Amino acid sequence: MRVPTPTSHSADPSPADPPRRDARRLGQPPGTSAGDRPRGGAEAYDGAMGLFERAPQLDALADAIARGTVADGAASGSVVTVAGDAGAGKTSLVTAALAGVPEDVRVLRAACDPLSTPRPLGPVRDVQAALGDPVEADSLLGAEARFAALVSAAPTVLVIDDAQWIDAASVEVLRFLMRRIEALPVVLVIAHRDVPLGHTLLALLGDIARMDTATRVAAPPLSVDAVRELLGDGGPDAAHVRALTGGNPFFVAEIARSPGDELPPTVRDAVIASTTGLSGAELEALQLIATAPDAFDDRLLAWVGPGGAGPDGGGIDVPTLRRLEGTGLLVRTPHGIGFRHELARLALVASTEPGVEALLHRRVLDAWEHVGGADDAVLTHHAAAAGDRERTLTYAVRAADDATRTGSHTEAVAFLTLALEHLDDEPAERARLLELLSTEQYMVSRLPASLSSIDAALRIRERLGDHDGISTAHDRRAVVEYYSARRREAERHADAAADVQAGAAAFASAQATRAYLAYRRHDLASARRIVAAQRDSSPVDAVALRLSITEAAASLVDGDTGARTVLRLHAWEALERSLDEIGTTAYSNLSALDIEHRRLGEAEAVLAESIPLTVDRDIPVCHQWQTGMRSRLHLLRGRWAASAEDAASVLDSGWAPLAAVWPHIVSALLELRRGEDAAAADGHLEAAAELAARLDESLVTLAVLSVHAERAWLTGDADPALEAAPAALAAAAVLPGTQWAIGDLRVWLARLGRPTAEASDALPEPYRLELSGSHAEAAQSWRDLGAPFDAAIAAVHATDAATAAAGIASLDALDVPATAARARRMLTERGIRSLPARPRSATLANPSGLTNRQLDVARLVARGLTNAELAQQLYISPKTADHHVSAVLSKLGLASRRDIVRAAAALGLE
Repeated sequence: MRVPTPTSHSADPSPADPPRRDARRLGQPPGTSAGDRPRGGAEAYDGAMGLFERAPQLDALADAIARGTVADGAASGSVVTVAGDAGAGKTSLVTAALAGVPEDVRVLRAACDPLSTPRPLGPVRDVQAALGDPVEADSLLGAEARFAALVSAAPTVLVIDDAQWIDAASVEVLRFLMRRIEALPVVLVIAHRDVPLGHTLLALLGDIARMDTATRVAAPPLSVDAVRELLGDGGPDAAHVRALTGGNPFFVAEIARSPGDELPPTVRDAVIASTTGLSGAELEALQLIATAPDAFDDRLLAWVGPGGAGPDGGGIDVPTLRRLEGTGLLVRTPHGIGFRHELARLALVASTEPGVEALLHRRVLDAWEHVGGADDAVLTHHAAAAGDRERTLTYAVRAADDATRTGSHTEAVAFLTLALEHLDDEPAERARLLELLSTEQYMVSRLPASLSSIDAALRIRERLGDHDGISTAHDRRAVVEYYSARRREAERHADAAADVQAGAAAFASAQATRAYLAYRRHDLASARRIVAAQRDSSPVDAVALRLSITEAAASLVDGDTGARTVLRLHAWEALERSLDEIGTTAYSNLSALDIEHRRLGEAEAVLAESIPLTVDRDIPVCHQWQTGMRSRLHLLRGRWAASAEDAASVLDSGWAPLAAVWPHIVSALLELRRGEDAAAADGHLEAAAELAARLDESLVTLAVLSVHAERAWLTGDADPALEAAPAALAAAAVLPGTQWAIGDLRVWLARLGRPTAEASDALPEPYRLELSGSHAEAAQSWRDLGAPFDAAIAAVHATDAATAAAGIASLDALDVPATAARARRMLTERGIRSLPARPRSATLANPSGLTNRQLDVARLVARGLTNAELAQQLYISPKTADHHVSAVLSKLGLASRRDIVRAAAALGLE
């Protein structure tokens, strides 16, 4: 049985009608069923997009409704509460559950209205009117029994929406019904928001809490995964939207509908509508609370009343706070009083009258200065919004110093920029702040801006005749120029910094920079000479640590693997002392040298430790460099998808030319080996060659020439760039630590039929073996090192047919069709006919298609972790972890998690 819409709720009510209540709240509109009773506003987010992350709640609600209906003639009534914020989807959840109610069960719905004074017996009157038994004005006595008799006359699901606005009389009627409900064929569903102490609804909720048969369902915020799904492909960043909305489904849905508008008009209107019952003083108090992005500290309440800052201003009292709580906008947080959702706060700020916002911020700032204990970032926020130049400058400089010390370099840039905007004509202080800004801009990889800031500082120092300042500016400029892949400019500024008649500290720092630049071009003698001269005379601990790191890195280049431990110790020491640049530079060089010398397992461990640190400490410039190094590591390991992902992330940032060298090399090789886009490969190779010329470092020069040689081997076309190979090899031969790069180029030249005459004794084992004709042994050496592509390409050049055929099979398994096709042609031309058939798809398990996230999942599965443990380790939901495991199994061609454990060593996942 379905209850028809009462005719008194027509679309065109007469002036004599009571305040309109939508027909959708009672029964259902004509032509609809119980499952599609619509409801607008904040509860309608699922209308076009579906319910998200509500399956457990929907099951619980549907089960409770099913249990509470009449079964086999026995009444088994019950009560269900559905709680959640406005916009959490309570009504949508109830509507979805009602879709499964049998046709012989009656569904009644009523809603309480948000009136300043609730309508007596509002929902009770609506239900009885829908049942054809309206409550008369003089028949309120006995309403409880009459209502209970009416709703229990047939099997019924009775829904009371928005019970946070219920009146006291209706509460008593429902309490009467509830005391008898287990003997009645009725399920009472009450949807409500959380209510404060003293609220009328609490008496009803207290009764429900004492009922053994009651079911309580909560509609929690959406997770980041659900937000991402709701936003869809190409939508805004899910994590940002989750933070902005608090996971509120209505707010998320509105942003999804208006992706270019961070504050959709529908959200703004919904928020402002909730404040319509407030007085002027109460609204002002709410606007004061809205000035605090995080939360409004309780200690300020007595100091920011409508009469102005200070105890005499009246403060924000308890009755006012209770009325503000009634809006549903505020919530208690560990830090004070905050808004439930950042969008709601932004909506209130946007609605504040022109000129009023600055006055409010000034009152809060004055209060903080009286109370004390505020974070400098908070004081900066209020001072800037108040338009107070002097206090903005003071607090912004202090906030920047704190941000730098705690590893929040992006915020440090913002605070220093703000401070400079509020600084008057003080040249020395402006130069100092510009130098600090340049350093922080470099840390977050904004290199052009960093150069601009340090140039401005240098001009001021020169006008002031400040020799120490001039030296410091040149020194900083040298570092930024190097990361911009301009070695000659870097060395020129480093020399200028050392030549200035500066004090000991500035001179020592300049010398440390010169030593580092010498080490990077493998001029270890010069680097060590500078370090030795400065070791005992450096007056600054940070400079001494820089010198020690350069010395250890030089020893590692020279083959002293014990220096690895020294570098890690220096990295830890620097980070413990908040010397972020120094610590991450040690890690960057350690990982780069481990990869260059093919200590791939060690490099993997270093990068797994260091890359998260570059994120935690907010150092994008080192994050990009290390991610670029990891793209090379993945390439050597045969992990094409992860390698391409890392390379693209660095190149897409477009900020750090030094970090882009290996991503360009990697991208060129991936395109060439897979035969996907020759033009893209050429573009990446040209970019790498241009950066190599600017850096003028043998390791990079030789690596680029090796790509040219591999391309020539793949295409069969002569490459003029290889004419420079002999000179490059000769220049590198006199430098320590270049044997792997020399070996790689010499082997590729030999594969092209252009062998060099130099002895191979000093080359690393796999190159030495191949150049001596021991291809099978070379392939095994590469396999031992964990480099499957190098093993396969060495094997296909063997004169032994079986070894060559095995190499072809390995190339096929690695999914490098262009390289495999070229190898087949080469072997066919040599008369070897017994080769593996070309596979239609990869038939051997290999990690080439796994992304970085999937590699992380595979490693953890190989260690025996469950989905719940995976989720905890990777900060994802168990459901997402399960999806990742399924994708890993599919890409590896394996059937179970145990297969991953068994194949871990072969797949390089240990």
